[in-house]
Amino acid sequence: MLIYQGQAVEQQAALPEDEQKRVHADYRAINQMPGVTPMPPLGLAENATTVRVEGGHTLITDGPFVGTKEAVGGVFILEAENLDAAIAVAARVPAARYGGAVEIRPSEVYW
Repeated sequence: MLIYQGQAVEQQAALPEDEQKRVHADYRAINQMPGVTPMPPLGLAENATTVRVEGGHTLITDGPFVGTKEAVGGVFILEAENLDAAIAVAARVPAARYGGAVEIRPSEVYW
């Protein structure tokens, strides 16, 4: 699952302290769920470096590849029985209710 922060970071920072603690507790609860493999949070999109290789030359660009509004803010792996189960977990991610989104992608080999 890819967590898109969108405006969630700003909205969460503006919350009262008790609500911010609830957001952190919600993330901890998801990370402790059976079938979830948490990953460390990603840094801010504006601090990203994008690397491409074209014609054998390495090209480095400061900033994210995707637009800042769409930048991935976190990732975790979920072993779910079906899409409905994955949707239920995604709906618990605080970013989804504070202006962001969670993208669910099945694990698959496509190359």
